[in-house]
Amino acid sequence: MSKSLALSLRNVGAFYWRQAGYLRKERFWALNDISFDLHHGESLGVIGRNGAGKSTLLQVLAGILRPDRGELVNHGVQTALLSLQIGFVPYLSGRQNALLSGMLIGLNRREVIEKMGDIKAFSELGDFFDQPINTYSSGMKARLGFSVAFQLDPDVLLIDEVLGVGDSDFRRKSSAVMRDKIRSDKTIVLVSHSAETIRQLCDRAVWIEDGITRAYGDTSDVLSFYEEQLTT
Repeated sequence: MSKSLALSLRNVGAFYWRQAGYLRKERFWALNDISFDLHHGESLGVIGRNGAGKSTLLQVLAGILRPDRGELVNHGVQTALLSLQIGFVPYLSGRQNALLSGMLIGLNRREVIEKMGDIKAFSELGDFFDQPINTYSSGMKARLGFSVAFQLDPDVLLIDEVLGVGDSDFRRKSSAVMRDKIRSDKTIVLVSHSAETIRQLCDRAVWIEDGITRAYGDTSDVLSFYEEQLTT
């Protein structure tokens, strides 16, 4: 029996304005024509070279960016983008930032507060959890960013090249729990430059190049096509 749909994209495009000369700007289409479906319980890998539009795609899936053309259909799911330090306010504490981040992905205040103990424990920040994050090292900020997105457990988790963050001990810990989650029945979209990572962890894959869907389907088929094109 086929799995129900979580997200659907149909001919999605998204552009940015960029400088094209003195006092002149032009549209840059980071995404030109992206189409695929994400089903409940599957892990979908997104592969492509630098500048292909992978991170922009995740922002569209997360609802951070609205498509400039085409259609994104959310079939009633809550998404969260695991991208470190997104939306953090430097003068607020780790606890306050965790609360804001949770509410940004659609949870209510009570739900985030109920998870706060788990977020603090997983981040291993100790007393620093209640200090302003402008006193944090980059590794501490990475711990907080990972812990919020991971512990809030959305319907669809969007992962932007983050399978290991922070110092070496926390990196091993975060990698292990993230791989466990990807291998479970959770719904995951994983962006990675590593074809081997996607081959090991993802049910299906989509290859995007120049903002266009070049291949979509079975992971081994998509990666074979991708790797073949890289060598020609």
